[in-house]
Amino acid sequence: MNFSFLPKYYPFFIIGAKNTVLLALFAVALGVVLGVVLALMRISKNKIFNFISTAYVEIIRGTPVMVQIFIIYYGLPFDFPSIGFLGSNSEEFIAGVVALSINSGAYVAEIIRSGIQSVDKGQMEAARSLGMPYSTAMRYIIVPQAFKNILPALGNEFIVVIKESAIVSVIGINELMYNANTVRGNTFIPLEPLIVAAAIYFILTFTLSKLLGLVERRLKVSD
Repeated sequence: MNFSFLPKYYPFFIIGAKNTVLLALFAVALGVVLGVVLALMRISKNKIFNFISTAYVEIIRGTPVMVQIFIIYYGLPFDFPSIGFLGSNSEEFIAGVVALSINSGAYVAEIIRSGIQSVDKGQMEAARSLGMPYSTAMRYIIVPQAFKNILPALGNEFIVVIKESAIVSVIGINELMYNANTVRGNTFIPLEPLIVAAAIYFILTFTLSKLLGLVERRLKVSD
């Protein structure tokens, strides 16, 4: 094993890890917003909304994420403004966030839909019997309970996005995998930079899973 490159190239891995976490945070945040909208459309009695949501989920879940990334990257018709901490990599970063958000939104929509449907129907009936409009009951009664039920699944989705973010290296985003490959190319050391990248991915996902476990235990105590 030859890790002699680390003293010189460790900033590459730090920057890559930072961009990976940022990419996953933005993607999951936007994916949750999109997922909520899609889930509400899917359980709606409006057939058009239901069809659009169902078609979206099936198409996104039925096509490879790499294809989606390339379509978004080459298909966006306008230039994005530069973001200070990303520099010239801004356009690629935003394209990666959009692509991962679109992909994550389809999976989050199914998570949220199942969470909403897991809430006792009596909750909605009680709210409606008190004269509460459907939208208000969903906002203040059903959705908060659903989010509490699906928080572990949403956390797992965050972990999945962190790992899947490695694929956006194909469009030149200097996240962890891209920077690891840069180190491999500069040092002509093929294996060890990948081991370092894998270790960092593991640290990120393991730490997050432990935090999620802590939150889940606290939620159980609050019950």
